[in-house]
Amino acid sequence: MQDFIHLHCHTQFSLLDGASEIGSMMDKVKADGQKGVALTDHGNMFGAFKFVHEAEQRGLKPIIGCEFYLVEDRHRKSFSRAANEKDKRYHQLLLAKNQKGYENLSKLCSLGFIEGLYSKFPRIDKELIEKYHEGLIATSCCIGAEIPQAYMHGQDEKAEELCKWWIDLLGDDFYIELQRHRGLENIDGLGISQEDINQKLIALAEKYNLKVICTNDSHYVEEDDWAPHDVLLCVNTGALLEETKRFKFPSSDFYMKTKAEMNQLFGDIPASLDNTLEIYDKIDSIKLVRDVLLPAFPLPKQFKTQDDYLRHLTFEGARRRYKTISPEIEERLNFELKVIENSGYPGYFLIVQDFTTSAREMGVSVGPGRGSAAGSAVAYCIGITNVDPIKYDLLFERFLNPERVSLPDIDIDFDDEGRQKVIDYVIDKYGQNQVAQIVTYGTMAAKSSIRDVGRVMDIPLQEVDRVAKVFPQNMKASLGKVLKDGDIDPKLKGAMNAEDIEKAYAFRTMAEGQDQVGEMLRLAKKLEGSVRNTGIHACGVVITPDDITKYVPVKVDK
Repeated sequence: MQDFIHLHCHTQFSLLDGASEIGSMMDKVKADGQKGVALTDHGNMFGAFKFVHEAEQRGLKPIIGCEFYLVEDRHRKSFSRAANEKDKRYHQLLLAKNQKGYENLSKLCSLGFIEGLYSKFPRIDKELIEKYHEGLIATSCCIGAEIPQAYMHGQDEKAEELCKWWIDLLGDDFYIELQRHRGLENIDGLGISQEDINQKLIALAEKYNLKVICTNDSHYVEEDDWAPHDVLLCVNTGALLEETKRFKFPSSDFYMKTKAEMNQLFGDIPASLDNTLEIYDKIDSIKLVRDVLLPAFPLPKQFKTQDDYLRHLTFEGARRRYKTISPEIEERLNFELKVIENSGYPGYFLIVQDFTTSAREMGVSVGPGRGSAAGSAVAYCIGITNVDPIKYDLLFERFLNPERVSLPDIDIDFDDEGRQKVIDYVIDKYGQNQVAQIVTYGTMAAKSSIRDVGRVMDIPLQEVDRVAKVFPQNMKASLGKVLKDGDIDPKLKGAMNAEDIEKAYAFRTMAEGQDQVGEMLRLAKKLEGSVRNTGIHACGVVITPDDITKYVPVKVDK
């Protein structure tokens, strides 16, 4: 049996389209003896950090990619219904070979949102790919991509022209991708099958001396996950399961297949299996964990270093705060300043004091200080906090320990109405391309997954509510723990009161039933924890030394 690497994989971060949990996907790959795996979510890189971490934990090589939405012009966002115009989007798979490739992938992903977002789709075009192609590998992708689409519509010459564009741009880093899924024998009623397209792609590869790879368009981990995935698609589109004319996948083939299954599918084209390993060998391990990066705080001309300026602000503030600087105060300030200097974080203090001072000048209410930062006399003197740690005998070492240096954590409270003023000030000072708020991911909790599944199964709302109310009220309860094989999770059971335990067993009985309710609960258990949407963190803001997309991909929230 030939070795093989999955290079076309969607996870839960392909929102409401992928159902694979990253850890479970990795476990299957590892158990199957595969050496690595790719992440290619639709239009985003939300899962990249977790993906790399989970892969490293298992000794696998992570291959970071993205399946982009490719359009002719990313800036165009108006289409005439009268003229029957549509936003024609093609799928395009790109993989990062190295750190530069990751930076370019991040840039493309970010610009897809910043410049190309239309409806819910972040879109890129070939102008961007030409600019940011260094360090990237591309494939001809799936039947939703431009070359297969040209073949589907009888445009063979166009398919060749499109292929030549990629060859001119990427050379031997462009691969022809083959897929074989059941249910694609008559695509869109055009009388052409996926295998017909494969044969045209193979002929194209032979004509232009291109290498072929085989992939499986993976959207869930195991074949029997197709049913909960189908529910997820209904949640995405607002459809009911019983509807015949709705978006759905043509078969249960879109899962993480084993090496044996891929060998069986593509044994007649052994090179397509081998060439997945060629791509694996081209990929450098990309490290996403990095040292702390702080923006360059602009210093007044008379100060040469951040340490000098922080010392100046500290002792100026001390004279205002204490009137007379006693030997005790001076010793405490010198000690703290030395620790801050040795830890390399003077810039952090300067940044925080700058926006807290500016906030007060703008009339924004600023909290007096909470957490360990209240133990810093330097923070008190420069106006970050308003609690005197010397008066109240608070320990600086709880905040920044010279024996165990880690990034200090300064929690700042602003009033709700004024918080945006502070964010706007920071954006204005450091630049819009260096400041971003933090994305959050909303997941399906126990009751929300029950309600989502109940809706798409068209179960009456009052019946779904009745079932949901039987679920235990214990905050630690989850469908996975309550419906654990064999019995309720023992740790959860030990934390529940008698009433909740009684509810949990009643709930288990319902889930074992062969009626609609039982099916609903089993599907809900499978979908619990799925990423449903994105949001904005209530207060977290990131400031980077230069363009933020050099370090992480960003999205816009509309």
